[in-house]
Amino acid sequence: MSRSIAYTSSPLLASRTPVWRSKFIVAAIALGFVGLAARAVYIQVLANEFFQKQGEVRFARTLALPANRGRILDRNGLILASSVPAPSIWAIPEDIERDPARLQQLATLLEMPLVELNKRLEDEDKTFVWLKRQVDDSVAQQIMALELKGVYQRKEYKRQYPEGEAAAHVVGFTDVEDIGQEGIELAFNKDLAGHNGSRRVIKDRLGRVVEDVGEQIAPVDGPDLQLSVDSKVQFFAYQKLRDAVQLYKARAGSVVVLDVVTGEVLALANYPSYSPAKRLNLSGAQLRNRALTDTFEPGSVMKPFTIGLGLETGRVTPQTLIDTGAGRLTITGSTISDSHPNGVLTVEGVIQKSSNIGTTKIAMQMQPREMWELFSQAGFGQKPQISFPGAVSGRLRPYKTWRPIEQATMSYGYGLSASLFQMARSYTVFSNDGQIIPLTMLKSSQPAVGVSVLSARTAGQVRKMLQMAAGPGGTGQKAQTIGYSVGGKSGTAYKQFGKGYGSTGNRKYRGWFVGMAPIEKPRVIVAVMIDEPSAGQYYGGAVAAPVFSEVVQQTLRMMGVQPDMTVKPQIVAKAEEEESF
Repeated sequence: MSRSIAYTSSPLLASRTPVWRSKFIVAAIALGFVGLAARAVYIQVLANEFFQKQGEVRFARTLALPANRGRILDRNGLILASSVPAPSIWAIPEDIERDPARLQQLATLLEMPLVELNKRLEDEDKTFVWLKRQVDDSVAQQIMALELKGVYQRKEYKRQYPEGEAAAHVVGFTDVEDIGQEGIELAFNKDLAGHNGSRRVIKDRLGRVVEDVGEQIAPVDGPDLQLSVDSKVQFFAYQKLRDAVQLYKARAGSVVVLDVVTGEVLALANYPSYSPAKRLNLSGAQLRNRALTDTFEPGSVMKPFTIGLGLETGRVTPQTLIDTGAGRLTITGSTISDSHPNGVLTVEGVIQKSSNIGTTKIAMQMQPREMWELFSQAGFGQKPQISFPGAVSGRLRPYKTWRPIEQATMSYGYGLSASLFQMARSYTVFSNDGQIIPLTMLKSSQPAVGVSVLSARTAGQVRKMLQMAAGPGGTGQKAQTIGYSVGGKSGTAYKQFGKGYGSTGNRKYRGWFVGMAPIEKPRVIVAVMIDEPSAGQYYGGAVAAPVFSEVVQQTLRMMGVQPDMTVKPQIVAKAEEEESF
């Protein structure tokens, strides 16, 4: 049963609503719409930069278009370092399929334990994580063939070093970001790197490119860099150095080969070395470029400079007689000795027999300042001006602090220090008619412009003495080669460790040989250092000179230098290996 309701009987319903109230409500609603419209206009038209930026942050990306790093070439155009495409694998953890079998396949291809892979993917809040940088292209293709959701790849480049350990200390290497870390890669990083390009795109939440926006900037590849190094000479020098270090059970060794006409470095090798492409578990001993970074007391290889100064100043001639007596000389309470008595020697004989006493007697006729100036002009105590990291200055104390015994010992290579690289360069004084020349790691076809240190006459006289030192009766007979005349000086220096040089029977040595060939018109200088030989031989004439001989002969042949001798080396049955310390 229904009944009607009399609305008029209700006082509340029967009362009239004020007109202003309804107008107010309508006005409030209209005002709200106006506010929303104004806000929309403000956001969409007047001040939309902030919101556009926020949108771009979420969806717009600037993709780097990597430039291809320039190649490093040897002097003949052979590749020492180059870049090849090497995709990098990345993932969005929250999108990864958690299929244990397929993840195990992925881990195997990435050459990592499954536990490590899961650890990288455990943070599902991340939208980007590297799985492995710079994998081989074949590996990347296999990974993509798995079709794992959430796994992607990015194009990058990886450096390759065809010469491996042989040229490692010259070329150096780059890190995973393709930034030079050692060697030429570091020294010329800005030149080789080029300039990356860019591409502005819109991406979806899965990282896929939806469309390009804005202008694309193309990358500019780095230019190629051609070095002065000859890869064949470099490999041969490294090989012979390695063999010598292993044969004499030495701690390490270095070799430097110079073109004395242009000042180009044809080879610079150290052992132990490393593979630039495989750098796991590297030690400081492997990374150290000893030829440039390590300094030593040179020992007898300094004697030609002292003798040269005596000749230059007219204090002695090549035939001046020097009485070395019984092989012992005392200066201000300290005794200098030769390895065996030599009696009376000519100045030429002082170099040939490597007499400390003969060298000292010549040196003590000079003022300390004269010796210091000559040593400085020859590059000692100064950092080599070469575009290569790690070069050191060595040590040459001011002459005003020299005591008489220190002047004496410096004359035959003790009390100052130099790197093998400095020693090699200093001998350009003798190979270039008295001028020391600048060195370069970059290919050059122009003769180097030198600075005069000694006269051409003096340099020629010293070259003859160096030839005698490497000939019959000299201390460096094992330096001789077949077909080429050579000259050079061996050196054997006590090695400092602890608080001194150690006691008899507990000493460590460095063996040196620095020389040039052909002797009348030198074309190359080769410097060799063997550090701590311990297989019964330690004299420079025994451990370093044979490396010099082989490297000189091979280098001159590769350079097309005609032999200047038709006879075999005049090596006697037993070379005089003994040297004075």
